[in-house]
Amino acid sequence: MNQNSALIIVDVQKAFDDPKWGERNNVNAEENISKILKVWRAKGGQVIHIQHKSDHPDSVFHPGNKGFTIKELVSPLEEEVVITKNVNSSFIGTNLEELLKANHINTVIITGLTTPHCVSTTTRMSGNLGFDTYLISDATAAFGMEDQDGHYYDPEMIHNVSLATLNDEFATILSTEQLLNRLS
Repeated sequence: MNQNSALIIVDVQKAFDDPKWGERNNVNAEENISKILKVWRAKGGQVIHIQHKSDHPDSVFHPGNKGFTIKELVSPLEEEVVITKNVNSSFIGTNLEELLKANHINTVIITGLTTPHCVSTTTRMSGNLGFDTYLISDATAAFGMEDQDGHYYDPEMIHNVSLATLNDEFATILSTEQLLNRLS
């Protein structure tokens, strides 16, 4: 990682504490993101927070609901960039790509929630846009889900398959420990 790197934290919001999501893997994801964030800030690195915003008043991601709030463990500092989005990709309908290019950022480290949705979509686009992309495997998490035929897949399987579909094609997958070793 170099001075042309940015840490992107996707959708670490209280909305994901809602029981409606069901079973989740990697319950230490936010703690791992916090560890990375502390080291990243100490090195003076660029931090970009992504915050999902729904226009639907009933959504846990609506600004009028507590779920919209970024979790305290990774709260943005006043000088850090916060970009709101309303689709899965952090690049669609936002200035993220322009911001990265204007700051000569060519490497991004992606963390956040959830692995198969906004994290995966942002990672795929980052790779497709030509950024040297790293996804931190234990600094993201997934929930269990059913497919179109009603088959349930546990969160660990969803998480691991999501990582496998990104590995080496869209991003380099590292653990928190591997990233911190590279930063030290």
